[in-house]
Amino acid sequence: MSQLVTVFGGSGFVGRYIVRRLAKEGWRVRVAVRRPNEAIFVKPYGVVGQVEPVFCNIRDDDSVRAVLGGADAVVNCVGILNELGKNSFDAVQADGAGRIARLAAEAGIARMVHLSAIGADAGSDSAYARTKAAGEAAVLQSQPDAMILRPSIVFGPEDGFFNRFASMSRLGPVLPVVGADTKFQPVYVDNVAEAAVMGVLGTAPGGVYELGGPDVASFRDLMGDMLKVIRRRRLVLNTPFWIASIMGSAFDLVQTLTVGLVENQMLTRDQVANLRHDNVVSEGAKGLADLGIDPVACGAVLQDYLWRFRPTGQFEELTESARDLKA
Repeated sequence: MSQLVTVFGGSGFVGRYIVRRLAKEGWRVRVAVRRPNEAIFVKPYGVVGQVEPVFCNIRDDDSVRAVLGGADAVVNCVGILNELGKNSFDAVQADGAGRIARLAAEAGIARMVHLSAIGADAGSDSAYARTKAAGEAAVLQSQPDAMILRPSIVFGPEDGFFNRFASMSRLGPVLPVVGADTKFQPVYVDNVAEAAVMGVLGTAPGGVYELGGPDVASFRDLMGDMLKVIRRRRLVLNTPFWIASIMGSAFDLVQTLTVGLVENQMLTRDQVANLRHDNVVSEGAKGLADLGIDPVACGAVLQDYLWRFRPTGQFEELTESARDLKA
């Protein structure tokens, strides 16, 4: 019988790519999510019955223990960018990660991959970064040989970064950003998935790996590259951190006063704190090269999925060709 892996958060942006690769490797994949009915799309990643979404609440021991039963390996992709209700940074990224590692160890599962983030720092002024660091520590306490992956901004067809700003660019002549000079090292989602699968298969040793693509660029320059791809001319306007903090606090307050009915999907005060720091691979850190993975550049992929944000969408290139002929 083929081996079984439980992937927590396997229907998310990065998780689905990990699940697809594991299925191709012949593994049975149990996708542990909060809403299995919304994760049905993962089932065709394998043959009938090979990939199954199941319910799990990582804040509950019994729920986690149930989906770990019979598994040979575990992958944790669960993370949040905004606290909402009981899903706080501590509950999800620190306690939740530790719970998965502890119960996996109790179940005799010795192979674990944990998705963290570049910038994880116990001393950070960002709760997101602090709890990422706490989650790593909790995982390593129970699973000392675990593979910890710290990606920079992850890009790909379903990403919430380039897609979001490309969509915003359609609203007017100005594209506001916070931390325009902050540097990022975008990494392709399938490169992250490939690294995670190597950890599951045991073809790469455990430890901390910081994952970044071949290019380092400022937020402003990344937006410039994106605008070129979608054929739009916009003024990339930097929003000062002090103004962004006020905006983030206001949006957070609205979410609090509405008891979460109006979720802050715009900008949080914690995100502003994160944007004050560069998000690039540390000097001397192990990364994709140590895993033998050739990183994919943004320029090779963005046009494959951002074309829908062009003025005439899929017909933009035809329009440009016609314009050239007239000229």
